Amino acid sequence: MRTLWISAALLLSQLAAPLQAKELLNSSYDIARELFAEINPLFIAHWQQQSGETLSINQSHGGSSRQAQAIIQGLRADVVTFNQSTDIDILHQRGNLLPANWRERLPNNASPYYSTMAFLVRKDNPKGIASWQDLTKEGVTLVFPNPKTSGNARYTYLAAYGDALQRFGDDRSAARAWMAEFLSRVAVFDTGGRGATTSFIDRNLGDVLITFESEVNNIIKQYPDLGLQRVVPPTNVLAEFPVAWIDRNVARNGTEQQAKAYLEFLYSEPAQRLLASFYYRVHDETVKTEVAAQFPPTNLFTVEQVFGSWEQVNTEHFANNAELDKLLAEGRRR
Repeated sequence: MRTLWISAALLLSQLAAPLQAKELLNSSYDIARELFAEINPLFIAHWQQQSGETLSINQSHGGSSRQAQAIIQGLRADVVTFNQSTDIDILHQRGNLLPANWRERLPNNASPYYSTMAFLVRKDNPKGIASWQDLTKEGVTLVFPNPKTSGNARYTYLAAYGDALQRFGDDRSAARAWMAEFLSRVAVFDTGGRGATTSFIDRNLGDVLITFESEVNNIIKQYPDLGLQRVVPPTNVLAEFPVAWIDRNVARNGTEQQAKAYLEFLYSEPAQRLLASFYYRVHDETVKTEVAAQFPPTNLFTVEQVFGSWEQVNTEHFANNAELDKLLAEGRRR
């Protein structure tokens, strides 16, 4: 009887004990630290209420291409929240870590929020910057990350190139000449968006920092005494922020349920409202109406409309000795 009583007591204590804590690792782009520092506690509380499970979430940040490479080399991230779809595609193509149709598993091409590019200019906008064309005015110097390592910078490059093609009536030769001049104005190519912000703010390099609209707004909020100003050009690129759970890793880590719920939560109204507070453009109609005044109108084009598929873009523009390298070489000869 004593043995049976002890066994029953042990069973009851195990049933009463809280579920074993789980950990998620979110691999994300360079400038998303503060964003997920606020989203993660929100989801942890939501998940605790929904499942009774204690959850912790760790972050890994850097240029999105470098983050993708780290995962291929063994970083056991459960989810990725990147700023370019090709950095998720490569996880399938080179590592077979998730299926090719990962975009179809969540709404809006698995992009719960989006942005575009903006210019951060110094107090009173002394160079009179209003459009992409103004970035090659006499004496203007620029700061943005390296398109080889940063999705942020690839969007900058493609936004500038797309605008040039429109301005020059699809005269590719004239657009190329302008792009070579544009790239020659870059004071420093940092590996990621946060490094570029540091160069502009702390090292006082450049007249214009080009980065996501969300980052520009957050920098202005962070440094109110500097008198920095935001410029959203009239022609711009749609920058999606794709997310995915990493099938192979969540299977190994036993976190598939939590990883899926985490990404689905990004589409919820509370998360969309928080994303909008960080100046990301969102899909939730209620939130969009609430925050419409904080987003200047701009004519957005998609990468696919102007340049073809991302696979084509990477081959033609960002591969070794492709268009970007050629334009950089031409710019150095000027």
